[in-house]
Amino acid sequence: MNLTTSPWLVRRRKRPEAPLRLYCFPHSGGSPGEYVRWSDALDDVEVWGIQAPGRGSRVTEQPATSIEEFVDGLLDTTEFTAPFVFFGHSLGGLTAFETARALRAAGRPMPEHLVLSAYPAPHLDHPRTPLHTLGDDELLDAVDRRYGGLPAALRDDPGLVRLVLPAYRADFTIFETYRHETQRPLDVPITVLGGSEDVATPLLPEWRRHTTARFELRLLPGGHFYLRDRPEEFMHELRRTICP
Repeated sequence: MNLTTSPWLVRRRKRPEAPLRLYCFPHSGGSPGEYVRWSDALDDVEVWGIQAPGRGSRVTEQPATSIEEFVDGLLDTTEFTAPFVFFGHSLGGLTAFETARALRAAGRPMPEHLVLSAYPAPHLDHPRTPLHTLGDDELLDAVDRRYGGLPAALRDDPGLVRLVLPAYRADFTIFETYRHETQRPLDVPITVLGGSEDVATPLLPEWRRHTTARFELRLLPGGHFYLRDRPEEFMHELRRTICP
């Protein structure tokens, strides 16, 4: 496999001359499409989305169901072009963090910065409702509640549901079965973003123990998907974080 043409990477705009690359790790059940659109606003950054098996053009592939499977699959086929920054929202915060730790273990180039959004510090014990064991209808109801309403087109198309539901189930399995392994902190700046009304927010400050470099916590108005509520405000915050 050519590491520079990884199936895990997609982008909307080619910017090989850009001074920075931003690799975006999506939330549970999410696809990279939402994130690669940021290239419209970040015109001096090449924005890449992480497309895991079971999503987008890889929808027929078996999705990863553990953090180890996710990270190993990504690093086996992917080379990140330096200098680069990782961004991860929700579950993407965990996958971005564990990918950075795996890069360090392998002696490979590290991100310049980790920007982690709306995911509790990984060493903390916090409730994990066992969604991945639910039946399809119950899981779909739970996803509908968590993400604020699924499109009617999805709800009314059993074939489409069968395509996308395995990705949700796999991501919840990663989250709910994750067990943190204590390692020395990263020597990489970490900025944690979150919504002021999100239930995860009280657990965000503890991320500071995972870096020996600079740590910042910034809260924006909104809930778990605060970045969708005020996109211009979020994009301003992201730009000033990765392009100081």
